[in-house]
Amino acid sequence: MGSWCGGAADVPELPEVETTRRGISPLVVGRKISKVSVRERRLRQPVPRNIAATLTGQILLAVERRSKYLLFCFDNGTLIVHLGMSGSLRIVEAQTTLRKHDHVEIRFGDHLCLRLHDPRRFGLMVWTRESPSTHALLNHLGPEPWDEEFTPEYLHESARGRKLAVKNFIMDGRIVVGVGNIYASESLHRAGIHPSRAAGRVSKARFRDLITSVQAVLEEALTVGGTTLRDFVKSDGEPGYFALELKVYGRTGDPCRGCGAPIRCVVIGQRSSFYCPLCQR
Repeated sequence: MGSWCGGAADVPELPEVETTRRGISPLVVGRKISKVSVRERRLRQPVPRNIAATLTGQILLAVERRSKYLLFCFDNGTLIVHLGMSGSLRIVEAQTTLRKHDHVEIRFGDHLCLRLHDPRRFGLMVWTRESPSTHALLNHLGPEPWDEEFTPEYLHESARGRKLAVKNFIMDGRIVVGVGNIYASESLHRAGIHPSRAAGRVSKARFRDLITSVQAVLEEALTVGGTTLRDFVKSDGEPGYFALELKVYGRTGDPCRGCGAPIRCVVIGQRSSFYCPLCQR
């Protein structure tokens, strides 16, 4: 593995969040909450003080995802959860010993618990009685990568006249959600687009290639369960393994698997951006 240049990844990214959703949903949907314990309220936004009274006795109807937010849907509202940089959700037996940074525990029945673990406390857990799509955290978000409106025409029109680097453009959640740092680098490499190219100088045809690449990279990540980074674990406690397949991210100086040229790294928008100088234009 090559050396790293400055910057940080957005962790967990969309595939990690979706992997978490898929892992916990079958175990808790349809179950009644018997108890809620908050051991640390001081997350990125404080956990509501009345959350235990609000949730106790409620039946979880669904676990959905919007961008990197998990939506726990109940008759009386929605619990919005973001895992921040280091957070994870795990399903454990009630008698399982608490870890140091297990900040919130939601118990289903007598035996099953959902625990929010977040060492850096950058995550959040907020409650809304309104439609989550109208919440301030979500109401500005663009389409999902698989939505029908995420088209070459949409990207080309949104990018018109913009000098912003295309990598930052596709990482803007107002344009499209869930394309974090790792998958942006990988998608641009697959599409043959230099990450520093101005978004307004990308043709509609190349945006078509980029959409295909974004969808393919994210789908591959979902298939194998996310990206291996030190802070991420799946809902069963095991790490994801998509990092084994990364073509450019974190591989500075290593040969491109397409042409053999050394992978380079440049900081764009305070984030490390990895690319092949020959394959990407």
